[in-house]
Amino acid sequence: MNEKEITRPTVMEVDISNFRYNTEQIRKQLNPNTKLMPVIKANAYGTYLNTRLEVLNEFEIVALATVDEGVQVRNIGYQKEIFILNQPSISEIDKIIENNLVIGLSSNEFLKEVQKRNKVIKVHLEIETGMGRTGIAIQQIDTFLSQIQKTNTIKVEGIYTHLSSPDIDEQYTKEQLETFQKAVEIITKQIKDIKYIHTSASNGIINYPNAQYNLVRPGMILYGYESAEGIGEKISLKPVAKLKSKITFIKTVSEGTSISYARTFKTKKESKIATIPIGYADGLRRSLSNNGYVIINRKKVPIVGKVCMDSFMADVTELENVKVGDDVWIWDNEIITLEEVAKRCDTINYEIISTISVRVPRKFLNK
Repeated sequence: MNEKEITRPTVMEVDISNFRYNTEQIRKQLNPNTKLMPVIKANAYGTYLNTRLEVLNEFEIVALATVDEGVQVRNIGYQKEIFILNQPSISEIDKIIENNLVIGLSSNEFLKEVQKRNKVIKVHLEIETGMGRTGIAIQQIDTFLSQIQKTNTIKVEGIYTHLSSPDIDEQYTKEQLETFQKAVEIITKQIKDIKYIHTSASNGIINYPNAQYNLVRPGMILYGYESAEGIGEKISLKPVAKLKSKITFIKTVSEGTSISYARTFKTKKESKIATIPIGYADGLRRSLSNNGYVIINRKKVPIVGKVCMDSFMADVTELENVKVGDDVWIWDNEIITLEEVAKRCDTINYEIISTISVRVPRKFLNK
């Protein structure tokens, strides 16, 4: 949606200058020859910065999770390298070729299908080192390479792996890195012109600076939020996104009045209740029902009753001069943080921010 067309009172504000600040702070953590590949999957973790060509053009390569995400970025005019982190489906081969996407490869079935084509696909070989998801086992590398060498339709440009626990398990991470290094040695003996070697996402960048190789894949820290508890003490970050709405209705009700579905909340005295037009279809979790807070006039007020699909209610009895049209912050990164919202929902900050729905317009600040 064009920002001039935004009329809905619910909006996510996205500060582009903060994103650039975080980028520079991450670069300061990198070795001189290490490049930064921003992870902009899931609509750039819900911020929709993946739609801002002027931002993407600041990078030589960007990373996404799916082929369709890569096509979307290609279609807005990004002409540089687009890397798809996950093993694609065989049904997506034509789309990969048409849009000149670089993909993560570890599937024998996919490899065999590509060998039937007369077009070259550029790949990074994914090595399974302990994530338990996808990847080529180190014992299978020679066989996989021999299969690649039977065709001229695969160009190997990179080698990578995914660290499962670089925030909590040092020994396991070191074992993963040792396995990966052995894989790199095997592959580079047979393929001499590997362009990129990479292991580290946000936690790996901060906690294992000696394992950066020549490319890193920052995700959550790019958006200014901790990728694990304590990361914010090791790198200066500025949160990129704030989620806000406005009061659209206020009523005064008597003691004992039930609020919202299932009557899970009843007023204990005469109360002033505000209705705010953002609900679970927008990504505001139902688990915040009678459990969360929002900010109105710089003060925290409780969410009361069940969160509805399109709205929720808050008790504003204790606020002076509250009125229809006042701003309501779901998180402002100060009084209420994204991490606090996630904790109340028994989840992680990644899930909260990345699942704010497309119904919520994004307003870009400090372009």
